[in-house]
Amino acid sequence: MSAKKKNGEDGPITIKKYANRRLYNTATSSYVTLDHLCQMVQEDVDFVVYDAKSGDDITRAVLTQIIVEEEAKGQNLLPINFLRQLIGFYGDNMQWMVPRYLEHMMEGFATNQEKLRQSMQETFGGIFPFGNLEEMGKQNMAMFENAMKLWTPPVADASAGDEKKSDPAEAKAEADSSSAESLDDLKTKVEELQKQLEVITKSDKKES
Repeated sequence: MSAKKKNGEDGPITIKKYANRRLYNTATSSYVTLDHLCQMVQEDVDFVVYDAKSGDDITRAVLTQIIVEEEAKGQNLLPINFLRQLIGFYGDNMQWMVPRYLEHMMEGFATNQEKLRQSMQETFGGIFPFGNLEEMGKQNMAMFENAMKLWTPPVADASAGDEKKSDPAEAKAEADSSSAESLDDLKTKVEELQKQLEVITKSDKKES
């Protein structure tokens, strides 16, 4: 299979998925497999997948299936703790923040990856800059851990539980006030995190 379209060139390739789970590439007029789609992603070939019967966009589901297949082959990129934390956010009221944050993380990592590859090419034949890789890894992990702390709900003060129960109206008012303060604090922390991301991104661009 030869996929010709790159991102930004005449739009994405359309892949149709039929009831028998077969995938059809409309650009090459041929059936493809998940391995073919995985290769297309690695070659930066943009595509969307539609259910042939309903016409629904199922690109997300198919990409997720590719990840599952790759993990099953032993290509382990996703740490178990990360998977547990990610699953824990499904249904959480902070779920909407996770995709945007992970997108920023991956964009930052992609930038670092290109810098690392360039550095390795410049020093080819010598000692590879493992120190740079370690530093990038620490930076990315620190950013992720900070985000996890931001999204961890505050623990209620058990010592004040009896007093709050004695006056429901007062307890509700205090709870509302506490929730508002927590939300304001969360917004402030998210803004700080965004600023940190912008500083890192600008720094990477200057160095490159």
